[in-house]
Amino acid sequence: MTSRQQTELENQITILYQTESRRVLATLIRLLGDFDLAEEAMQEAFTAAAEQWAEEGVPKHPRAWLISTGRFRAVDLIRRRTHFRKIQPELTARVEEIVHHNADLADHDIQDDQLRLIFTCCHPAIDPRVQIPLTLREVCGLTTDEIASAFLTAPATMAQRIVRGKSKIRDAGIPYIIPSEADLPQRLDAVLSVIYLVFNEGYSASGGESHLRPALSTEAIRLGRLMLDLLPDPEVMGLLALMLLHESRRTARQSADGDIILLDDQDRTLWDQHLITEGQQLVGRAFSSGQIGVYSLQAAISAVHASAQRPEETNWSQIVELYDTLRQAENSPIVELNRAVAVAMRDGVQAGLDLIQAILDRGDLIDYHLAHSARGELLRRVGRIEESRTAFLEALNLTRQEPERRFLRRKLQELDSAE
Repeated sequence: MTSRQQTELENQITILYQTESRRVLATLIRLLGDFDLAEEAMQEAFTAAAEQWAEEGVPKHPRAWLISTGRFRAVDLIRRRTHFRKIQPELTARVEEIVHHNADLADHDIQDDQLRLIFTCCHPAIDPRVQIPLTLREVCGLTTDEIASAFLTAPATMAQRIVRGKSKIRDAGIPYIIPSEADLPQRLDAVLSVIYLVFNEGYSASGGESHLRPALSTEAIRLGRLMLDLLPDPEVMGLLALMLLHESRRTARQSADGDIILLDDQDRTLWDQHLITEGQQLVGRAFSSGQIGVYSLQAAISAVHASAQRPEETNWSQIVELYDTLRQAENSPIVELNRAVAVAMRDGVQAGLDLIQAILDRGDLIDYHLAHSARGELLRRVGRIEESRTAFLEALNLTRQEPERRFLRRKLQELDSAE
């Protein structure tokens, strides 16, 4: 194999790892019944791929190859450990079960494994504070730091929660299955929350060099579609609509250099009209059911934005009204912040600024960089430059994402130039 071919293979395996590793892991967890063993087996499978594919070429179905190889590597791992120490009888039985398992896995056999694993992690026997972080870590591959950031929690605390969750699944023998139709509603809220948090991490990464992580957004939408096939609930429709409407703007949300482009400055001709149409149709279906939840309301707000061909055509009154309804269903500080921005656009900057200040004065969102960034922008618009600078600096200190840091530095430079 030439050096060029070797480089191409390495790139192909890297892409496979980025796009398929969580699906491979989910299937291995189901087959092996052990999170840590599945993780180790998956890593060995990718190592084997780098070695064997250089000689044999990339197989026709690489995901199935990785799962099959991972399964047999797990058998080898268990046998090696058995050589040095006794293992539990049920683990020995599991080895034999794996050995006799059919080596050929069709795509339809593994397609829903991530969904199965999500439902497992969201089992009612698991502490609700653990369900979503555990799923984000094990199903979607977010780091403990990323999850801790999303929940405004210390990484060490989050790591302990995740370990407790895995132990609970093992010790309680929680099955890796999609629950019956009667049990679905009990776990629906947690599952939808997981899918949306995955999408959000792809839509605006919590840290790192890139503003977007498209693979996560795409995966969240795929899981949303699976959920809609499984349970055509209005809130499932609402969540999928919300993700599609947000995703429709992805190409316009950053420059070729990876810099952030705000909504008002985006080239709306780049918005994906197919995704917008699908999202709007789902919003209509959700609202026509008469069961309007938080995801459907958020999707309706995004649909209003998507309907405006130019920023000045945005119906801010309708958006504020939808936020008012959303506050009745979920009166969170984040919803209040977003409503405040909409109020600033409808009623004037000072009206929105007063609302944001009230949120911060009572101690909410003081560690949320977007609250300070929004306040800084509104302060800039009313000419309160020094206060605006302080707010942007506070936002800069709180964000770990490099494109957002560049955006805030530019804002500070613009303030310096304006003086």
